Amino acid sequence: MPVRKDDKGRWHAEVCIHGQRLHRILPPGAGKKDAESKEDELRKSLTIREYTEDPLLTEVMALYVKHAEHLRSPETALYHAERISEHIEGRRASEAKTVAAKICTKLQANGFKPATINRSLGTLKKALTLAYDHEITKDNHGAQIRRLKENNTREVFLSVEEVRKIADCASAQVRAAIWIALYTGMRRGEILKLRKDHIGKELITIPAGNTKTLKLRSVPVIGPLKRWLEYVPLKINEEGLKSGWQRAREKAGMTHVNFHDLRHSTASLMASAGISLHTISKVLGHSTTRMSERYAHIQADQQKDALSKVFGE
Repeated sequence: MPVRKDDKGRWHAEVCIHGQRLHRILPPGAGKKDAESKEDELRKSLTIREYTEDPLLTEVMALYVKHAEHLRSPETALYHAERISEHIEGRRASEAKTVAAKICTKLQANGFKPATINRSLGTLKKALTLAYDHEITKDNHGAQIRRLKENNTREVFLSVEEVRKIADCASAQVRAAIWIALYTGMRRGEILKLRKDHIGKELITIPAGNTKTLKLRSVPVIGPLKRWLEYVPLKINEEGLKSGWQRAREKAGMTHVNFHDLRHSTASLMASAGISLHTISKVLGHSTTRMSERYAHIQADQQKDALSKVFGE
């Protein structure tokens, strides 16, 4: 708003930006130019304050990068964060909701699945929460970001023969990881962090810090597993295992199979053998049987087949 002169002859300078108002009365003797200079000063003050409370998203993500150093898998966390780096350039924290929506649209157009997109959105949400917790922003703009709905019903259960088909196309290190995954139900990250001192004569003890649930877990050492444990610790990192797995499945003509499907296959093979859901949960490290109930239909189908053989369909 323009500067003004009151009934007493004093000049007033007043600005209002996004609901924030500053008003100053100049001392006697000040003129219109002085008032206009003060108005410019106030406007700059509010603009600086606004930008201080509304940092660039690239600055906010720097907080996440530092935070990721203390995560169990910092490389994975930064990998998901890097995926959205080009989409946040020049944008501010207050624009997070709009930016997130555009990220979803662009990544979906590039063929990324909802689960993958959500991992990247999660890094942005966490970064904005950190900015709020550190009082860098006045509001937690991350709370406005909505994740995509994920379809977790995807089920790929492999037979031992199908696993062997992929393993035979892999390098020695990747092949060892494949068989360890199948014979234990361990996750990829748990396998990569496996050390000799974790392996006993009868049990593999997975430290709490290496598990997704952050709880210590033990897995039995069975006969077929022993030869592959000789490769531990694996001389391969996460990216090496990912690329090695992709090459092996392509050679085997099974590009639809993910490494995590080996874990599902461990469970499905146990369910097919009549193992209880409680035991399957214990082997996989699920805190309840709820996660293992997805394999219950396998046993139900077998029971139906058994009854049909006796009494007819």
